[in-house]
Amino acid sequence: MKKRIFLLILPFLCFSATVKAQKFGYIDTEYITSKLPEYQNAQVEIEKLTARWIKEVSAKNDELAKLEKAYRLEEVLLTEEMKVLRLKVIAEKEKEAKDLQHKIFGFEGELFKKKQDIMKPVLDEVAKAVEKVARLKRLDILFDKSSDGIAMLYTNPTHDYTDYVMEELGISPEQIKEKQEQEAKQSEEEKENNSTTKSKTNRKGALSNFKKE
Repeated sequence: MKKRIFLLILPFLCFSATVKAQKFGYIDTEYITSKLPEYQNAQVEIEKLTARWIKEVSAKNDELAKLEKAYRLEEVLLTEEMKVLRLKVIAEKEKEAKDLQHKIFGFEGELFKKKQDIMKPVLDEVAKAVEKVARLKRLDILFDKSSDGIAMLYTNPTHDYTDYVMEELGISPEQIKEKQEQEAKQSEEEKENNSTTKSKTNRKGALSNFKKE
């Protein structure tokens, strides 16, 4: 998916003839998309679809396994003609299971196509925001630091345009920071509550033992 995002962004990047005249920048599309509700909703939809298809394929395999088990148990009681017929049915069911799995999870299968259909509107919006930021900031090259195809050993924060892209997408960095602080505070409060509860439980246990003695 990272490569997909980068490939969508790449056509909008302009490369100047001389390296000295080029203005560089980078963004983190993985971070950006993780904060997009539309992207998260798309991920949930894909996960549900994947779970449903896995269930369908599993049902086919379970059906095949039952036929194979029944054949092994009854093999000694079957005539040669009956064996041939049973094995033929098993072979057909096995082919059905393999064909279904390939159709759904194979290269450019139904899952692959569905992912593209679901993600395309979201990734198109990200690409448009990236293009706008690149034009406004007059960038010649804009890298994606989360892409598998690019190794960034050092990044100067002054060249990080992630926040600008997020603003174009209507995501406020301040809101994200505030939410993260609230989550951290909530986590600390939960830890304190758990610690207090545990301490009270220990005191009750010690008091109970003291009374017994």
